Amino acid sequence: MKQKSTPKSSKAVQSKSKITSAKNGTPAIRKQYLKSNKTCKVTFKLPKEAAPEAQVVTVVGDFNNWNETEAQMKKLKNGDFTLTLDLSSEKEYRYRYLIDSSRWENDWQADSYVPNSFGCDDSLIKV
Repeated sequence: MKQKSTPKSSKAVQSKSKITSAKNGTPAIRKQYLKSNKTCKVTFKLPKEAAPEAQVVTVVGDFNNWNETEAQMKKLKNGDFTLTLDLSSEKEYRYRYLIDSSRWENDWQADSYVPNSFGCDDSLIKV
């Protein structure tokens, strides 16, 4: 059976995508590489289970100079938090989630983890 091809948009946005799935089947990190430049749209997702009572979550890392307020995530109806950022490709970025400006959490689906100078690990994403 032949599949229908999707029409190309005038912007030629996507060359390939990678989705890392959490154990419960919920997509965690989504990477969408753009053809037009060396950029990757990365969708970060913190599941409700990681911060069930959270009101505000920000993603903080190398890509925003560890600014604790710049990248606030959107809270979904199911309690998960999500945010999409454009990151330069062919790089690695350290990051963590900051929950209610008081508690740090690593990404359960990070590409890797690396020790930091505070005696714990940072999440690492490779794009």
